[in-house]
Amino acid sequence: MQTQFGLTHFWQQGDMVTHVTALILLFLSIMSWALIVGRFVRQLRINQAIERAPQAFWQARVLPEAMTAIEAADRTGLFSGLAHAGAQAAENYESSACLGAGVSLSESVTRSLRNQMLSAQANLEGGLTFLASVGSTAPFIGLFGTVWGIYHALVALSGSSSVVLDKVAGPVGEALIMTAAGLFVAIPAVLAYNALTRANRLVMAQLDGFAHDLHAFFATGTRRAAVKGKLAVSTASSAPAAVTRQAA
Repeated sequence: MQTQFGLTHFWQQGDMVTHVTALILLFLSIMSWALIVGRFVRQLRINQAIERAPQAFWQARVLPEAMTAIEAADRTGLFSGLAHAGAQAAENYESSACLGAGVSLSESVTRSLRNQMLSAQANLEGGLTFLASVGSTAPFIGLFGTVWGIYHALVALSGSSSVVLDKVAGPVGEALIMTAAGLFVAIPAVLAYNALTRANRLVMAQLDGFAHDLHAFFATGTRRAAVKGKLAVSTASSAPAAVTRQAA
């Protein structure tokens, strides 16, 4: 490509509409790439948490140790947030005096885990709407620049009896560059959106399985049996005192 037909030439011969369109595409490209890089780095941390967090929780001997272990293994807070939500619901069940105290322990833990799952899903889907919007609108923004460049080419040819390359090359090159810029912005955004959406489905499946295990543990599993055992021991220890008072 000759120097007079380089990108600088196209930028200099363009008008305000062309410049604004190019700047919009540049802004969308920078924002989408920043979001893509940040989300994929975060996805690597989530993959590490999937491998380490549940195993660290279930290998602990007591619940406080399990909470500490899952916090250390989960840098994202997705799995540790579920564990804390289930533990908090189980601890507040007996002492709660609010409207939710009328439900069973299983329903209370289920409600808490479900709310935490919705919060985790909203956290995982952050930024995907922007990528989807960029992937669907960037080609049309580039197409608008293409149409505007062709319009400039037609204006340059008006009043001429023959086609002059110097008058047509600039607007046509501007149109082609706008088309390529729109595709350059849209294609990575669409690919990243599809990849992140699939990754989020896998993460939500892992969180759902871990939430079911936590529900079984806090509502009907070992912890529930331990609570019943403590209540039985406290009842048995208080029974002789009550008999002694009645005899007195």
